[in-house]
Amino acid sequence: MRRTTVAATLAVALLAPAACAVGPERATPVEAVAAASPGAVTTAVPVSPARVPETLRFTARTLDGTEFSAAALAGRPVVLWFWAPWCATCASQAWTVAEIAPKYRDTMPIVGVAGLGEQPAMKDFVTEFDLAGTPQLDDRAGTLWRRFEVVEQSTFLIIDRDGRVVHQGFLDGESLTRQVEALARG
Repeated sequence: MRRTTVAATLAVALLAPAACAVGPERATPVEAVAAASPGAVTTAVPVSPARVPETLRFTARTLDGTEFSAAALAGRPVVLWFWAPWCATCASQAWTVAEIAPKYRDTMPIVGVAGLGEQPAMKDFVTEFDLAGTPQLDDRAGTLWRRFEVVEQSTFLIIDRDGRVVHQGFLDGESLTRQVEALARG
């Protein structure tokens, strides 16, 4: 009996490290364990977040001072709207953004990137065009404008759910609406 106990203890001590998965290549997927154990009770496993593409690996502050992380948008198509508070074209597009952004907030967020102006003017623009429900990033330093190589306002940068830029440039209200509708469905 003593030999059996010692042998069992030794086997456990030697095999235990092999049972600990070091990387994903050694781990057994939960689905495989559940499938191999008929009648086993499984618990909900947290869903891992979407892979964050390079295009959404940035943080910024909103015009109201809140920290913003674009990584939270991963897995969904996204519109980045680069605007300036004194831009007449931006003002005409603001009406469309204010109209469609609430409808697509969860499926295809629209994020404003305010630049080329002073913060009080940017805040006035957001108030005037009722954009407060849409995240508006304060990019007075031009960090995001340079990162995405935006050289003029108003520019829409549309990123698909895989993180690829599928449009960068001007869009009128109808074209923006069509592109948002199409990507939000797909």
